[in-house]
Amino acid sequence: MNEKNKKTVGTGTYIGLAVAVILILLLANPKWLPLSGEMKEKLAELEKTHFLIERSGRITAAHIITLVLALCVVWLIYTLIKLILNEIGKKSERARTITTLLANALKYLAAIIALVWGLSILGVNSTAVLAGVGIIGLILGFGAQSLIEDVLTGLFIIFEGKYSIGDIIVLDDFRGTVRDIGVRTTTIEDAGYNLKVVNNSDIRNFQNRSRNASLAICEVSVSYETDLPALEKMLAENLPRMYAPHKDLYLAAPRYLGTSALADSGVNLKFVVDCKEENVFAAQRQLTRDIRVLFAEKNVEIPFPQVVVHNAD
Repeated sequence: MNEKNKKTVGTGTYIGLAVAVILILLLANPKWLPLSGEMKEKLAELEKTHFLIERSGRITAAHIITLVLALCVVWLIYTLIKLILNEIGKKSERARTITTLLANALKYLAAIIALVWGLSILGVNSTAVLAGVGIIGLILGFGAQSLIEDVLTGLFIIFEGKYSIGDIIVLDDFRGTVRDIGVRTTTIEDAGYNLKVVNNSDIRNFQNRSRNASLAICEVSVSYETDLPALEKMLAENLPRMYAPHKDLYLAAPRYLGTSALADSGVNLKFVVDCKEENVFAAQRQLTRDIRVLFAEKNVEIPFPQVVVHNAD
């Protein structure tokens, strides 16, 4: 069975479980069904002899069963919506960024619904609970301004599209790939798989390296005795040939930009090649190797520091 079929079976299983739990929940609480007056009277008589939820203020076995089933319903609906969001997020990095934020917000929403619904099943006035939550939220709002700032900044980051999941950004001195954008925080992973979690409100000055092609740079020295015009002619003939073997790293043929410095031991030449940001270091290593191999084939001298010893005689 391939991966696609596995995912289809998994989604179908969740749907089946959700339907089964909802049916059991309705059977445990038949008053929730749109029944006629006669049927409701019969159910009222059944309540006296069966484990249906009572209104006497006592917590019965039916309360516990209903509470468990209600929590299962909330969890299954949350899981189903999250699976749908994951499927939508596979279409593009932009879609993945938005669906990830929605999934994070959905988690908090599911917890609130489960809490209010659960208290309501146990006989607590849900209206009073919601009013209390509103008052507590108002009180906490004055002392949680940074939290509100993180949430609002996260929303602006998503809708303005400054960066998305999968983009490589540089934040202060940390360069890494954006792995998650949450309601409050953004998670960045560097090349060593180290994670940096930053509050959204702290992300102000950063560079997005994934929007445009990057440059892998290589500098090589040649001796002062080298015939530069002849060398540059040789480079013009051979640099385009380096592209075909390394299309997985290079986006175009390497380019010679000219002399960058007259150093102590030789003349520095600069080479660049276009590449994706995630391949910039690999492309730099490959370009350095290609230039070294080419110079060795064409007998171009690369100077290196030498120690000259003079005898007193």
